[in-house]
Amino acid sequence: MGEASHDKTEGSSPSKLNNQHPTINTPSNNNNMHHCMDIPMGGLEVHKVVPPPHRSTLQKLMARLKETFFPDDPLHQFKGQPPKKQWILGAQYVFPILEWGPTYSFKLLKSDIISGVTIASLAIPQGISYAKLANLPAIVGLYSSFVPPLVYAVLGSSKDLAVGPVSIASLIMGSMLMQEVSPTKDPNLFLQLAFTSTFFSGIVQASLGLLRLGFIIDFLSKATLIGFMAGAAVIVSLQQLKSLLGIQHFTKKMAIVPVLSSVFEERREWSWQTILMGVCFLLLLLIARHVSMRKPKLFWVSAGAPLASVILSTVIVFACKANHHGIGVIGDLQKGLNPPSWNMLIFSGTHIGLVIKTGIITGIIALTEGIAVGRTFATLREYRVDGNKEMIAIGLMNIIGSITSCYITTGSFSRSAVNHNAGAKTALSNIVMSVTVMVTLLFLMPLFHYTPNVILGAIIVTAVIGLIDVPAACHIWKIDKYDFIVLVCAFLGVIFISVQQGLAIAVGISVFKILLQVTRPRTVVLGNIPGTDVFRDLHHYNESAVSVPGFLIISIEAAINFANTTYLNERILRWIEEEDDGNKHPNIRFVIIDMSAVSSIDTTGITLFGDLRKAIRKKGLVLVNPLAEVVEKLQKVDKDNELMRPDHLYLSVGEAIASLSMAMKNQASNMYDEEMQTNASPKS
Repeated sequence: MGEASHDKTEGSSPSKLNNQHPTINTPSNNNNMHHCMDIPMGGLEVHKVVPPPHRSTLQKLMARLKETFFPDDPLHQFKGQPPKKQWILGAQYVFPILEWGPTYSFKLLKSDIISGVTIASLAIPQGISYAKLANLPAIVGLYSSFVPPLVYAVLGSSKDLAVGPVSIASLIMGSMLMQEVSPTKDPNLFLQLAFTSTFFSGIVQASLGLLRLGFIIDFLSKATLIGFMAGAAVIVSLQQLKSLLGIQHFTKKMAIVPVLSSVFEERREWSWQTILMGVCFLLLLLIARHVSMRKPKLFWVSAGAPLASVILSTVIVFACKANHHGIGVIGDLQKGLNPPSWNMLIFSGTHIGLVIKTGIITGIIALTEGIAVGRTFATLREYRVDGNKEMIAIGLMNIIGSITSCYITTGSFSRSAVNHNAGAKTALSNIVMSVTVMVTLLFLMPLFHYTPNVILGAIIVTAVIGLIDVPAACHIWKIDKYDFIVLVCAFLGVIFISVQQGLAIAVGISVFKILLQVTRPRTVVLGNIPGTDVFRDLHHYNESAVSVPGFLIISIEAAINFANTTYLNERILRWIEEEDDGNKHPNIRFVIIDMSAVSSIDTTGITLFGDLRKAIRKKGLVLVNPLAEVVEKLQKVDKDNELMRPDHLYLSVGEAIASLSMAMKNQASNMYDEEMQTNASPKS
């Protein structure tokens, strides 16, 4: 705010203080002297509030844009560097692989190979399972575990993030596209819409990163995500009852009521062979997960359990010819690498609105999950993940994926946890995983012919059950009940209405909370801690803080704008009425507004002070510590110098109280002297 000039005022020289504050425009008489506060005035230093250094409109605009879009100042590393070094730093910024690649060692390679193979053993069965969850051919899940990890390894900044298909994005994409197109009646069109939605997801994600608009995804609060993920996990698990029970005809709806209705309406299709196999392998997978959670060093147990279950179940089905006894199998999977799919993208027609909407929603959900996972493990290993670079990397990964027969991918929490626990050192583990998937696509696809669908359902249930975070929900309940309501609304909305509408309800409630905070800002009445110049909330410090006689001290703890000006006006006036309480001699002489927390103010907000001044003409309105923007705007509108007068503008509440109290005493003393002289004149 610039340097604050100040004048030294000694307690023994009240006249000097009076010269600074020559007039106190409030009614006073001898009866009001008890309103003054006895504050030691020795060495009192009253600082002047000065305007900030002048800046042009363009300078202000540039500063605001920089703070909004470039808070991390990504160009600081280029300052003072020679041109050659700047080119190198620029290449490393765009392609993080160039940063760690030149210093890569054999020791790191050993760790990354172990991690890459380990997560591949999890990615292969999960890829097939999640593709089925999205109502896509199983092979698309493997395609999506091959190309995207290669792209991310070059562009991503996380050392631990393992990318590929994920359950929530798969569920959302499948359910949204199924609203208009049947995956069974028109599978080719459904596949085209999935690739096109993935393309638009990538465009949205990369655009958010390039335009530095990552703050948009912050509207998905932690409470919203926890409730949404838990609800989606329940729906995903219930959907797997189709595979676990062997039901052929199953509802396409995603709410809990139609899903459970479909389960019991089709009881005649239940297959005891399928149920037996499903329960056995589900228990095996859950036990493996529990073992790894209890002993993190045994991470390989849960990581290898899905692939081991696929192999074992496939052998059992093949040996027993179980596919002829009610157990459904995957069937033939196309051998070979990803075929190009740019000719399958649709940019016109009746379904263009659907694919854009699906792309935006799945893109933001996938982006939020990927960045959250990346930041979680970056915190554990004490390195930094650039959110905007991650958005660009994930976006380009999906754009390239959409033209190479891949659907929506992002960072997976389960695979990233395995990657981290397996000791991954760099993003090369994604390349190793991709190479492993490539070998599978080229040579091992016939082995999946007899893989039962029930094992895919068991793998999905085991994977998504970890998304139900009960301890986090309890933690939110303890901290913030409103956030817990948001969490519950997200959860119930997803399981009883739909995945998309449940998310929309939760986001809407979160935004409503923000609007409440803006339109009803926190305002408190301050009191003095006796023996100090510290002022605190009277309600909070009700045992130590005391009100100051003659003063109403109000702290506004938010920006003042058009949305809350009326509320603030009414609230302050109500406080004054409560304090005066209809007395003939009003208790309040001065209304002091502490503006230390008022970061900004708009045109409507400026009118608040003029309106208050008119409403409390017999009282003094004093502003304390207005920040730079507020001072600047007050100067422009205060033509009559009513708000910016030295005796109505202070840097601290303590200075304001002490200065005004002394001025009130001096004024009362002068009136008393004049009265005495008037009474003495007739006698003389």
